[in-house]
Amino acid sequence: MEHNPVLSVPAKSSAYLYFLFALCFTGGMFGAVSATLMPSYLPVAMKDIGGSITQGENDSIGAIINSVFLFGMMFGGILLGIFGDRFGRKASVVQSILFIGLFTVLTSFFSGWIPIAVCRFLAGFGTGGVLVTTPILIAEEWSDKNRTKALGILSVCFPVGIFSTGLITYYIADWRSGFLTGLIPLMIAVLSHFTLSESEKWKQINSAQNNQREKKISIFDASTIRDLLTGSLIYGAMLIGLWAVLAWLPAWVQTIIRNSDGQKERGVSMMIFALSGLAGGIISGWVSKGLGTKKTMYLCFAATFILSFILFRLTATLTIFTYFEIAFISLFFGISQGVLNVYIPELFPIVVRSSATGFCFNICRIFTASVVFFVGWLVQVLDGYGNALFIFSFIFVIGFIVNIFTKEKDLI
Repeated sequence: MEHNPVLSVPAKSSAYLYFLFALCFTGGMFGAVSATLMPSYLPVAMKDIGGSITQGENDSIGAIINSVFLFGMMFGGILLGIFGDRFGRKASVVQSILFIGLFTVLTSFFSGWIPIAVCRFLAGFGTGGVLVTTPILIAEEWSDKNRTKALGILSVCFPVGIFSTGLITYYIADWRSGFLTGLIPLMIAVLSHFTLSESEKWKQINSAQNNQREKKISIFDASTIRDLLTGSLIYGAMLIGLWAVLAWLPAWVQTIIRNSDGQKERGVSMMIFALSGLAGGIISGWVSKGLGTKKTMYLCFAATFILSFILFRLTATLTIFTYFEIAFISLFFGISQGVLNVYIPELFPIVVRSSATGFCFNICRIFTASVVFFVGWLVQVLDGYGNALFIFSFIFVIGFIVNIFTKEKDLI
């Protein structure tokens, strides 16, 4: 069945398309900043937020604050994806960036952990939305010739944001001041509202002149259900492992350093993680073209599991080799995300593309958020972050097995 009708779409100027790309890229980048600011500042922020509580209570509250962000991402990705199909791509992009900026800034003004957790949930809501809505808008506005390149570059906005978090952490010791960087996406949201135009493809497919049967397609339609399941399982397996590592890497680094307060080491580790993930995203197209997507995902799942063992089970002190290990595991995370972020939106017809992509990207975030919480909880039980993180790296083995049952033609 052909998903999409042939549409006659008026071309937009190159200047507008590059401006659109810059806004979407920056919005996604600050989504990543918002996502990783709290994990990076958590060891010092909890001294301010937690007050005179036990270390066990401190770890539990930190786990809640980290995990609610991911729950927010799940709901934001799904609901803002549906919003994008219903009310337009522009509105969903603007709303996503607005949530990121507003609630990142507000986090810096609260002292109790409960209102901070609420702000983290709502900032996550925007981040989940922006990771779904910006690729959809780019895919529908750019030409077939340049769309894949644009989406490939857009996929590295997240590691660029993680690198930016590393810089912020490195140069700004006060965590509340760090969160004021949310003013930038807040301004971007206002600028986007007044400068972006709606996707022409979305407008046409939702007009009265278009085929009514196309409008009635559900994301659970017989023609899309298999792609929905495949996309959700493969993306989810890598996502769970990625966030377990990303959310707790700075805290783990803090436990293996010697004779330092850890601020610069945490910042350096986040910058290395980000730069290597960026490199992975950039080369992902060439790797998947050379190996095929299925073999590329085999490689990514196997490499991340082996490197998790080396990093979290065999590394007891922070050395130059530790930074190389962080770089390599992030490289394979970046390759996997670059491949999956390009392929998943193209699986679905325009009329449900935003909803279906949001579903694939986010349905497993409920498990991801639970994993982030339980890593913090298991730290006490398993005697350290390293042991807890390695336990959860077995999700990569599950992803490897699931990949056996996919077909090469589904992942291209």
